[in-house]
Order: sequence, then C-alpha cells, then structure tokens
Amino acid sequence: MNALFLVLGVLAAVAAGLWAWRRWHPVSFWYGVGFPTRAALVYLTWHHIASGCRLTHNRRRLRLTLDAVPVLGSAARSGAAVVEQKRRVRRVDVERAPRLGLLRPTRLGWRMRLRLHDGQVPADYEKAAEGIAHAWRVHSVRVVDVRPGFVTLWATMRDPLTEVTLSHEPCELLRVRPGKLENGRDWVMDFRTVPHWLNAGATQSGKSNLANAIIRDLAPQPVALVGFDLKGGVEFTPYAPRLSALATTRKESVDLLSDLVGEVENRMATCRAHGARNVWTLPEDLRPVPVVVLVDEVAELFLMADRSEKDEVSKTATSLLRVAQLGRAFAVYLIVCGQRIGSDLGPGVTALRAQLSGRVCHRVNDPETANMTLGDLDPAALDAARAIPAETPGVCVVAGQDGSWHRARSVYVPEHEAEQAARDFAHLAPDWNALVGSVPAVRPAA
Repeated sequence: MNALFLVLGVLAAVAAGLWAWRRWHPVSFWYGVGFPTRAALVYLTWHHIASGCRLTHNRRRLRLTLDAVPVLGSAARSGAAVVEQKRRVRRVDVERAPRLGLLRPTRLGWRMRLRLHDGQVPADYEKAAEGIAHAWRVHSVRVVDVRPGFVTLWATMRDPLTEVTLSHEPCELLRVRPGKLENGRDWVMDFRTVPHWLNAGATQSGKSNLANAIIRDLAPQPVALVGFDLKGGVEFTPYAPRLSALATTRKESVDLLSDLVGEVENRMATCRAHGARNVWTLPEDLRPVPVVVLVDEVAELFLMADRSEKDEVSKTATSLLRVAQLGRAFAVYLIVCGQRIGSDLGPGVTALRAQLSGRVCHRVNDPETANMTLGDLDPAALDAARAIPAETPGVCVVAGQDGSWHRARSVYVPEHEAEQAARDFAHLAPDWNALVGSVPAVRPAA
C-alpha cells in the first residue's frame, strides 16, 4: 500500500510539474515536451493518414513465398499425406506513403518536407491539407514551399491571429508594422521593396483599421502623406494635420494627381541629369522627400454619374496609372483602398491593379473583388480569403510580389490614436506647394 501511495504521489508531482512548466514557460515546454511527443505521433501515424487522404502509391514488388503442394504418387495412394514446400516468386502490390523528412519545430507547430511520388503534384497535398489537419488535431496545414519533387507542409497548432499585439518599436524609413502574420512574425510592409499596395475589404472588415495603422506608423517618419477621400473627406480629414495635401472632390483629385505626375516627371529629370537610376542613388542633398499616397475609395475615382464626368474620370485614371508605373523609382508610393473593385469600373481599374504588386484582401462581399485582388496570384490564397469569417475583423490575406501569401491580422488601432499621431507629428508634414516647387534646377547631362 505504501508503494502504491508513493507511485501516485510521484505521478501527481510529475503532472503538477508539467502543468506549471507549460503554464509559466510555454515556449520551452513546447520544444522540450510538446514537439517531441507530436513528432513521434506524426511518424507513427503518417502511413495511415496518407492512405486515408489518398496520397499513397502502389508499387509492385517481387516477393518470395513458400507454397504447400501435395505430392501425388504411391505415397498418396497408400493414404499417407505428403506435402512438398515449393518456392515461388510473386508480384505483389505494396502501398507506400510519401517519404517524410526531418520534422523541424516552429514556435507554433512544425515544418516537414515530403518527397512526391511519381505523378503527384503539390495541388494533391493542398487538397488533402484539411484532412491532414483534422487527423493531426491541429489548427491548419499548408503547403508553404514547393521544389522539384518536394513539398513542405507547415502545421500550426493554434491560430496566432486570435489576439494580436505589437511592441511599440520605431520603424525604419518607409516601413510599417501593421500587425502579425499567421507564422507569428510581425507583418512588415516595406514600400521600398513592394512600392504599391491594393487594400480591399467590405465594411467592418478591417480595411480602415489597416489604414489607421499605416498612418500611425508613417506619421513620425520624414515622408509626405497625400490623401484622396471622395467620401466628402470623412475618412482622412481627421488626419489633415499630418497630410501635405488632401483631395475630397473629383475636381480636387484631378488637380492633385496632375501635381503628382508633374512631381514624378521633375524627379525623373533630376535623376537623368545626374546619371541616377532612381532617387536613392542621388546625392543626399538632392534626394527628394518620399511621398505616400493614400486613396480611400478607388471606385469613387472611376464612377460616372453622367457623360459630363467622362473627361475627369479619364484624366484621373490616366494620372493615377502613370504614378503607379513611374512612382517606385522616384519615391512615390500608392496605397489604394476599396470596398468594390471590379472590371465593371472600366479598363483603368484593371490596368491599375496590374501595377499594385502588394495585395491585401479582407473579407469581401462579392467574389469578383477577391478575384481582382488575389485571383492572378495564387488560387489557394483566393480560397483562404473567401473563407474569412465576418466575426474576425482585421484578418486578411497578404500577398507580395514574390508570389508568396500569408494570413495576417492588423492590430487594432483606435481612430483617436491615429488622430493623435497626426497631431503630434504635424510639424513633419512638408508644405505641398513648397514640395512641388523644391526640385533642384536640372543641369544638362555631361
């Protein structure tokens, strides 16, 4: 009896220690206990799971078997049973699962590389990802890396986008950190790497919150912010102290876009005169201030109430497209937001979309907007965007120019916080008239 109590006491102490370890040091517990246990489970059950998801492959092999063959003759006639063992070589089908590589732990799960069977493609594993996730009892399984003959699966134990928090660290020039990616890393938007962004989302999907986060992070940086808000200025007027220019009507938009195109052409002439390919290779004293342009509702720039607005819409579309085509080299960057982005708005929208290499798709009301945002990048990203539930505002699918995509969620930024940032750093807003007229005199090329 004493031995039984001793064993129970030891087990209780171990259980309490494991619980405390997991409670107070979850990261070390995962790497020390959780991951090894999960890895053993994955290796032991992989063949069964692959078979259930139809990822196995039948291969014929030669197998040596022993067959009992009765011998007929005098011994058999006398009533004695004589059996002779004969060796035979048979062809049998052997079911083989894809070969697993070494499991590599991450903070939220693990990664594993698989070798494809002959005739298999990565799409087979994308279709089976949901079944694998249910079998492993994890939040999700995704195909994240594809190489000839191999795929890499990324398993996530829990959804890291349930609650998003960020440390208040200053960002580098033209970089913002609006939220978190599903792999647990910070979501970083680097405009020097991906210069133009398309931000699509329905009402209450998190589109405006993302704009608040971008404005809050750009406000303390030495950049000029320019806004287009054709909804009467209700979205961007509170940020007016930090904006160098703000257009709230179609006529103001045409004039402001004309100024932007002229500024881009002046910067182009400056670079040509000094033999520079872009403004970042100019001498520091000649380098112009970067300009970030925010468009709140792009559909309002392309919609026409009657034919009298046709010329203004055409000028707007042409100027915006020129800024998108030429802006990267001359430090003029675009963030285009919209609830509805479809081909019915005109060919200008489709041409503009092609120049916006960065894509952010929140929950949308119509499939065409999702197609316009992500359809030309990756069908899997499109499916993920369509599956965003309404009760998770801020969750979106982010795709960059390298073709990779992630689920992400922007941190909640109250409007008063972004407005306070605009007031606190109002002194950093360059005067628009001075900015447009501050381009150095162009010297003839040598």
